[in-house]
Amino acid sequence: MKRKKLKPIPKFKSEDEDREFWATHDTTEYLDWSKAVKAKFPNLKLSTKSISIRLPVSLLEDIKIEANKKDIPYQSLIKVWLAEKVKEKAMAK
Repeated sequence: MKRKKLKPIPKFKSEDEDREFWATHDTTEYLDWSKAVKAKFPNLKLSTKSISIRLPVSLLEDIKIEANKKDIPYQSLIKVWLAEKVKEKAMAK
């Protein structure tokens, strides 16, 4: 399959000009998305949101016991376990 020639990305004088350009142009004319790589920003502070969750008392007690064994707060352990499970599910796809 023959690749189409990409247009050069123009130089912008401001963020507003940049934003306006990309709002009105197709990026596939300027970028080869097949060569895109996933970006990682390890120093960004993740935002958090408080939630309420109802758990059986016995489950919460078991979680607290495990957290005490690891010498970490039980809410932190819950976050770690949830993150591990989400990552595991994402890797399975």
